[in-house]
Amino acid sequence: MGDVLPTSHPGDTGSSWKGNPDDRLSNLPDDILLDIVERLEIPDAARTSILSRRWKQIPAMLSEIGITVRFFEPAHDISDLTSDDIVRANATMLEATRSILERRSATDLYTIHSMYLQFYLGDESTIPIGQTVANAMATQIICSAEFTILTKVQVECTDADLLTQGGQFMSFFDACPYAFGGLTRLCLGYIKLGESEFLKVFSICNGLEHLHLYRCDMTGSSLLEIEHPQIYKLEIIGCGFEKVHLKWLPKLTVLSFVYWTSRHDPFSLGCVPLLQNVCITNVGLSLQNMVKLSQLLGKASSISELHLNFKCERIWVKPESVKQFSMPFHKLRSVNLFNISEECDLNWTMFILEGAPNLEELCIMVQDHFCEMLWGVYRQLHGFSEEKKDKGVVEWETSSGFKHTSLAVLRIVGFQAQDKFVRYIKSVMEAAVNLKEIYLHEKPGCRRCKRRVRKTSTYPMTWKRKRSIRREIRKGMCSPVSIHFRKEMLSGNQ
Repeated sequence: MGDVLPTSHPGDTGSSWKGNPDDRLSNLPDDILLDIVERLEIPDAARTSILSRRWKQIPAMLSEIGITVRFFEPAHDISDLTSDDIVRANATMLEATRSILERRSATDLYTIHSMYLQFYLGDESTIPIGQTVANAMATQIICSAEFTILTKVQVECTDADLLTQGGQFMSFFDACPYAFGGLTRLCLGYIKLGESEFLKVFSICNGLEHLHLYRCDMTGSSLLEIEHPQIYKLEIIGCGFEKVHLKWLPKLTVLSFVYWTSRHDPFSLGCVPLLQNVCITNVGLSLQNMVKLSQLLGKASSISELHLNFKCERIWVKPESVKQFSMPFHKLRSVNLFNISEECDLNWTMFILEGAPNLEELCIMVQDHFCEMLWGVYRQLHGFSEEKKDKGVVEWETSSGFKHTSLAVLRIVGFQAQDKFVRYIKSVMEAAVNLKEIYLHEKPGCRRCKRRVRKTSTYPMTWKRKRSIRREIRKGMCSPVSIHFRKEMLSGNQ
């Protein structure tokens, strides 16, 4: 808080700085003081209430409340946390939650627009937090409420750990159904539940709008079915489900599915009439079948943005003919293909252009992220494919005479002054008759593998080299497209 806040004591009717007869800060209107306090983290905001009677009421007016156990847990690594550490952290978390929520009365005119609570899953220490939130939901107007529930075991989490933590979660859930019934966002990880338990969670959390599942699994059945009337954003990351069926999600707009171990398609779509943004990320393992997008997303007719991330490994998407692919993607406007390995050709991506007649922007990122990739014997141990390029992908040829009238922007991140890049750009220019802009970005890197990236880079750095590349691309082409070189990194999903 520094020198900004007055040095007063609880019970003062008018606080003042030492040596200063006027406490001008405390005399400010409520909305100004509230704006000051809302810029602080919750522990500091709560402490302002002890300054004076004037300040005591301000934290009770907060419209955005974010209380995280990270403020109170020990400073050491999560893998070293003990059960006692979690109990103490949750106890302090509970004290802060009560301090903020129970100070508000039912007659308060101040709405809580957003409430975010992050805490650890524990046997008994978690339940009072949920009960405090349930009481606040019964007496206050809360527009948005979120639980992010952490678990003690995350690193090297065994199946037994998942089951134990799943049991702890259901004990907490059963003890606080009204709190879960009022949630709009739920973030769960490292738990294993039965099919009936998942169904119970979806049923009780009937106001849920955003569901985030991370490293979750299910006992017994290998199929997780999701039906929910309100969820508009669904994220399933690194979960052990054999398959997920999105049976009925009438408001689902954003779907993110990251990593799967099944040999077959990771999910299937039922009723998802509003699905617009789809992001799929996977490391293509040698035993996994290639995915046909027409089958995976064929029942979604409203998709406008598609993001596919290959994590610098095997291409796991199978190119398809225009007849198969075009049906679900006639509304597709933007496609992003991230982390295509440098070993792979790019011509296979033309099938997306052929099957999406209204596509306006195509972005391709080509890189080998050396510090995250496995090498040598470790690749076989983890089921990685030695061949990153499939024959069906490499031998894909664009349909003769194909023309695309909507594509306006082509963006290549990780451009290299190599024949395969030049050939690909010329193929797109020849097909996309209304192409206006081509942006060629330098290969992205990170601090850990930056030196190796620099050694393998052939990105044109000088004005003379850039002019030469432009001439090479435009040779034999009559397109008036503008070609831009961009050295700065492109932000986004990598």
